[in-house]
Amino acid sequence: MMHSVPKTMTAVLLTGHGGLEKLVYSRDVPVPAPAAGEVLIRVTACGMNNTDVWVREGAYGTEDDPSAVSTWRRHGNTLTFPRIQGTDTVGHIVAVGEGVDRARIGERVMVDFSIYNRDDDSLADIDYMGHGRDGGYAEYMALPAENAHVVATDLTDIELATFCCAYLTGERMLERARLAAGETVLVTGASGGVGSAIIQLARARGAVPIAVAGPGKEAAMLDIGAQAVVTRGQGDLAEAVEAASGGRPIDVVADLVGGPLFNDLLKILRPEGRYTTAGAIAGPVVQLDLRTMYLKQLELHGSSQGSRADFRRLVRYIEEKKIRPLVGGVYPLSEFHRAQTDFMAKNFVGKLVVVPH
Repeated sequence: MMHSVPKTMTAVLLTGHGGLEKLVYSRDVPVPAPAAGEVLIRVTACGMNNTDVWVREGAYGTEDDPSAVSTWRRHGNTLTFPRIQGTDTVGHIVAVGEGVDRARIGERVMVDFSIYNRDDDSLADIDYMGHGRDGGYAEYMALPAENAHVVATDLTDIELATFCCAYLTGERMLERARLAAGETVLVTGASGGVGSAIIQLARARGAVPIAVAGPGKEAAMLDIGAQAVVTRGQGDLAEAVEAASGGRPIDVVADLVGGPLFNDLLKILRPEGRYTTAGAIAGPVVQLDLRTMYLKQLELHGSSQGSRADFRRLVRYIEEKKIRPLVGGVYPLSEFHRAQTDFMAKNFVGKLVVVPH
C-alpha cells in the first residue's frame, strides 16, 4: 500500500547543549527526502538512551578537560544544531531514493543506527544517527538503505525499538571481553537498558550473569536471567559478590557505572580477568591503582556501539527468541520532556520508548 508523504512533520529538535529547554517540540519540520541509496521511513517507535541525555548536556568532556562541555566524538565533531536525536528507531519504508528497489516500500525495519565511515570492522571513526545526522524522534527519518533491516519477528514495533542501541552496545562489550560459555560476568547498572541487555546476552552465550542493581529491582533482574543479584549500596561489594557467586571467580566485569565502584570492581576480578565498560553514570573520572591491573594481569576494554557483525548477531538473537524486549514505559512525542525526566530518574527497568502519536 502506498503511503502519502506530507511536506512537514512533528519532531523534537535539540537546539544546543543544556537542559530540557534545549529540546523543542515542533510541528513544522520539513520531511527529509531520501537521497540516492537511501530510504525514507515513517517512524513508529524510538527507544531512549543515556547518550541522548549526555549529548544534550554536552557531558562527554575532552581528553584535556573532563569537565568541558563537549559532545560524543573525541575526534572530529559531527553534531550540528538543530539536530533530531533518537537511535533505536523502528518504522515502515514509505519512499526510496535513486538506486533502491521500490519493492522495499512497505517493509517494516529496525534501524542499524551506526554510521561506520569505513568498510572494515574498525570502530575508530564510528558515528551515529541522532548525532552525525538526524535520528528517529520524529514522524519520518531518512537513512541509508543498507541500515534498514527487516527482522523476522512477531514483536510489536514498540518492543522491537527496545533493542538496537542498548543490546548492540552490550553485545560489543561482551565480544571485546571475549565472554565465553561457562564464565561468570558481573554486570553493574543492571536494571538499565544496556545492563538488562547484557544479562540476556550473557545467557545467550551460555555465560552466568550476576547483577548489581538498586533496591527494589532484584526480582526483575532474576526474571530476565540473572543468576543472583547484589543490591547496590548495601555492605561491602566484594563480599556481597562472593556470596552471590557462591565463590565462583568473576571472569568479566561489564561496568556501566564507574565512579567510586571502579577500583572495587578490579579487585573483584580474578587474575587475568577482563573489565569492559561503555558508560560512567556514577562518574567518569575514577581512581586506578595500576598495581592492581598489572599484578593481576588484567585487561581493560573501552567499548561503544558495535560492528556490522555485532548487529547481525543481535538480529539473529531476536529472531531466535534468545533475548526479549523490556519496555519500561511508552510516551508520545509531544510529552518528550516528561519522558526524558522520567528516564533520568531511572525508576524503571529496561527501555523507555517514544512514539510519534
